[in-house]
Amino acid sequence: MKIAVVGATGMVGEVMLKVLAERNFPVTELLLVASERSVGKKIKFKGKDHTVIGLSDAVAAKPDIAIFSAGGDTSLVWAPKFAEVGTTVVDNSSAWRMDPTKKLVVPEINANELTAEDKIIANPNCSTIQMVMALAPLHDKYKMKRVVVSTYQSVSGTGVKAVKQLENEIAGVQGEMAYPYPIGRNALPHCDTFLENGYTKEEMKLAREPQKIFNDNTFSVTATAVRIPTSGGHSESVNVEFLNDFDLNEVRQLLNNTPGVTVQDNPITNTYPMPIYAHDKDEVFVGRIRRDETQRNTLNMWIVADNLRKGAATNAIQIAEYLVQNKLV
Repeated sequence: MKIAVVGATGMVGEVMLKVLAERNFPVTELLLVASERSVGKKIKFKGKDHTVIGLSDAVAAKPDIAIFSAGGDTSLVWAPKFAEVGTTVVDNSSAWRMDPTKKLVVPEINANELTAEDKIIANPNCSTIQMVMALAPLHDKYKMKRVVVSTYQSVSGTGVKAVKQLENEIAGVQGEMAYPYPIGRNALPHCDTFLENGYTKEEMKLAREPQKIFNDNTFSVTATAVRIPTSGGHSESVNVEFLNDFDLNEVRQLLNNTPGVTVQDNPITNTYPMPIYAHDKDEVFVGRIRRDETQRNTLNMWIVADNLRKGAATNAIQIAEYLVQNKLV
C-alpha cells in the first residue's frame, strides 16, 4: 500500500503517523505531505527518516490512499486532484462532510456503506464521532427523538497555537493568542466561528452530522460547544430523549457490548470518564449514566474521548483499514 499523509507536520498528522505504526497498517511506501514551507523537513516513521514533499509531487506519485488533515481549503482544492488519479482520499476536514455525494463514516457504525467508487470519504467532526459511538446502540434499541449536548472541548481541538496559548498562560508568559480571551481559568462558549443563527459552526456540525451518519432525520440534535483549559480530550454532557422506555442496566450492557466503547460508571467508587484517563486511548468512555427524572424516556450520559485519536486520526485510519480489508482500494 502506497499511503500519503497530507498535513503530516500538524498535530493530527503526527498522531496519524503514531497510529499507523501502532496498528501495523500495511504501508509499503509512505509519502509525508505538507505545505511548501515544510517541504524538505525530515520526519521519522518506524525509525526511518522520511522527507516531506509537496502536494503536486504527492499527486504525481498516485498513492493508493491519501489521509488528509490539512484544513478544509486544502481539501477542497486537492482531494479531487488525488481522486482523479485513482487515489482514495479519507478527509479529516469539514470540507466534504455535508456534501450529499460523499459518505460520512464512523467505521463501527456505517463503513458497510463504502464502495470502491467512493474516492473522497469524509471523517466526521471529533465531537460528533464520540457522541454517535455511544448513541448508535441506544438509537438502534430505543429510537432517539431529541438529543441535547453540551461539550467541554480541549484546546488541542483548535491546534498548536491554542495549546501554546494555554501553556504560556500557565507559565505566566505573554504570547500569541489563538482565542479572543485567555483560556486558562476560563471557559469560552465559542468553538469555531459564529453563524447567522447564533450557533457556532461546531454546534451545527453536532446538529447535522449524526443524522447523516445514521441516515436518519427523524431525531434532532441541539448543541452548545464550550472550550475549556484542558490540553487534550473532549467531554460531553448528553441528554437523550427516546421514543421508547429503557432499563438502565440494559443501557450499560448495550454500551459495554459496543466495540470501541468502554463504560466507566460507578458513583460509589467515583468512577467516571475524564480526559486525563482518555489520553492516548482509542476508546470512547461513557459514564454518569442516569435517568432524567424530569422527562419520560430520557437519559443523561457523560462521554469522553481523545479528540486527536478516535476523534480524528484513529477514525480515519480505521476507514483506511476497512478499505484495505474489503479490497475497495
